[in-house]
Amino acid sequence: MTDLHRLSIREISEGLAAAKFSSRELTEHYLKRIAKIDPQVRSYVTVTNEVALAQADAADALRQAGQATALTGIPVAHKDIFCTQGIKTSAGSKMLDNFISPYDATVVAQGKNAGLVTLGKVNMDEFAMGSTSESSFYGATKNPWALDHVPGGSSGGSAAVVAADLAPFATGTDTGGSIRQPASFCGLTGLKPTYGRVSRYGIIAYASSLDQAGPMARSAEDCAYLMNVMAGHDAKDSTSMDKAVEDYVANLNATTLKGLRIGIPKQYFNVAGLDAAVKARVEESLKKLEELGAVLVEIDLNMTESYVPTYYLIAPAEASSNLSRYDGVRYGYRAENPQDILDLYKRSRSEGFGAEVQRRILIGTYVLSAGYYDAYYVKAQKVRRLIQQDFLKAFEQVDVIAAPTAPTTAYKIGASLDPVEMYLGDIYTIAVNLAGLPAISAPVGFDQDHLPVGLQLIGNYWSESQLLSVVHQYQQATDWHTQRAAIAEENA
Repeated sequence: MTDLHRLSIREISEGLAAAKFSSRELTEHYLKRIAKIDPQVRSYVTVTNEVALAQADAADALRQAGQATALTGIPVAHKDIFCTQGIKTSAGSKMLDNFISPYDATVVAQGKNAGLVTLGKVNMDEFAMGSTSESSFYGATKNPWALDHVPGGSSGGSAAVVAADLAPFATGTDTGGSIRQPASFCGLTGLKPTYGRVSRYGIIAYASSLDQAGPMARSAEDCAYLMNVMAGHDAKDSTSMDKAVEDYVANLNATTLKGLRIGIPKQYFNVAGLDAAVKARVEESLKKLEELGAVLVEIDLNMTESYVPTYYLIAPAEASSNLSRYDGVRYGYRAENPQDILDLYKRSRSEGFGAEVQRRILIGTYVLSAGYYDAYYVKAQKVRRLIQQDFLKAFEQVDVIAAPTAPTTAYKIGASLDPVEMYLGDIYTIAVNLAGLPAISAPVGFDQDHLPVGLQLIGNYWSESQLLSVVHQYQQATDWHTQRAAIAEENA
């Protein structure tokens, strides 16, 4: 079959169960597409051909023995921030270009236990720091909708592989929008779960109080299948919540849109830099939800102007602490022929880290230093609590909050965005991480250049099932999630 890559996760699962095709045939199909198309997209850092085929054969054997799950034998791509045993895990950095992980991240292990087939590891901004996937040591990944544009970041590789039909779905991580923004830029659905819903064990840390893993796929239904595997308590992660996991697939129609109160923050639609086409598509999607029974309620989120400065004090501070372990001594990149231990530290870090990572380490070290800790870091943490309280107050009036995912569509590769301008592009996503809330991005149309636009829905704590259900019902009434980039139509 030449169109296996056009099937949804449910259709793949049913096809495998009915023996219309085997996991090996499906995996070979994707590997051929990767070999043909990915040189143009540059989404994969490592393609695990032999591992994937061995896992596919094992999945077929389980199915023959009647021991298959719904996902047994379905291929997946992992962001190269998840440790994978025996496979390079680089976090997009020269610092870890030679690191072969001795263990699996919990998300990877849970995928293996469910019978998922690992196609490989995909590109990302270095240490998840960036919004374009251009800061990767391995070069920029390209947006399948327009190869001269970025796919977003930091999970740009995860978005690109799905948008180009080089994997049915992918794992990503979201520290300040790194699942939702690339999903928006590439016309996909991406879910950032509540902090603590998915284990962080084995994820190379950027900012530990903000990082959260989640699924990226074409539809809410496809995301729900992957969430059923990813979510759950993990004793290895002290921030993981011991809370029962819902069946996200079974609950896709559980939330009724009739009477659903959708909050519209007036501050979000008056942000400087919000593109007119993005605003128009988002407003059209809200009108559609209103037609389906939802009620639009104008709300105030008064802390909006504090989002960016608060995030860009807390996240770099945590990054500075987390990345101090990369010193050229224990593992990772080591400078050659150091004159002494200080030279080893300095050159290993200056040669191993890229410009954006160095910039954030310097900012973080500064705000944590004596004399500035109270003035900046402590104050940012106090404002963070106020941002959380602002959201909780809003959820007393509404069920979900709507916003654009990003103020613009994808920018061109190499666009001369200065760092501050790029940070301002995170205005709609970073508060969700600061508050630890769940949020989802879904495609709702295109701009004048046929670049995808995303709608973001933010939920109260532990409302992933509700968010998936709302988007699923929207997607039953629209076809934006079925649209494909031209490069995705190429057959291997």
